[in-house]
Amino acid sequence: MVPEQPVKSHLIGTIPFHVESLGSAVDEVIRRVTVAQPTAVHFANAYTIALADSDLEYAALFNRPTALNFTDGVPVAWVGRRAYGLSAQDWPRVYGPDVMQAVFDRGHGIRHFLLGGSPQTLEALRAAVSSRWPEAEVVGAESPPFRPLTSEEQQEQDERILNSGADLVWVGLGTPKQDFEAARLAESVGIVALAVGAAFDFLAGTKPQAPPWVQRSGIEWAYRFASEPRRLARRYLWGNPRFLVAAARNPGLRESRG
Repeated sequence: MVPEQPVKSHLIGTIPFHVESLGSAVDEVIRRVTVAQPTAVHFANAYTIALADSDLEYAALFNRPTALNFTDGVPVAWVGRRAYGLSAQDWPRVYGPDVMQAVFDRGHGIRHFLLGGSPQTLEALRAAVSSRWPEAEVVGAESPPFRPLTSEEQQEQDERILNSGADLVWVGLGTPKQDFEAARLAESVGIVALAVGAAFDFLAGTKPQAPPWVQRSGIEWAYRFASEPRRLARRYLWGNPRFLVAAARNPGLRESRG
């Protein structure tokens, strides 16, 4: 068997980012699904870094052997390029909703399980997937209760995922809950689990997605904050400053200043 090539990674805050193009990231996800390699795929942005900087348990998720961490936010890519002397081509954004769509585009034969969202969002998402990707096989979909599951409920959920024959699980439970769940599923079920957050709402059409030019500009956070100020206040008013503090401590960034 040909040995696996290590994935390139660079540290920002406490998170080691696996720096890949979108196409290479999708290739890697599909490869891991194909060989049944248990993996928790995290799409980390400024808020993720801020949370990891303030919570050791959360930070540890991204350093597990099963973790694969992609750059979900443009500001994170900006910091990474500056810190490590890389170009925009060398350190691109790998956005969770883009990866989800690309896997549906290219992952023929993959069996998908959807975990998260409200029942209404899941229904709309399944309809959208059926319309856009009629050959895609969605073998299960569940909207867990908002409260934490009991150990017995977790075990029953895991059994349903296993019994469905799913090859991967898309997890849309919001940050940080979805990262904990993706990591748990990778280890307990032995599956590829991707924490894709708002991708459920965007693909289902239940929430507006920022226009491409807003996404490229790095101010997508302002667009989302304006659309849901009450729900996202902590994420941006606390998270953005904390992200800057965490990023400023990065050894590579300090060296680039020197």
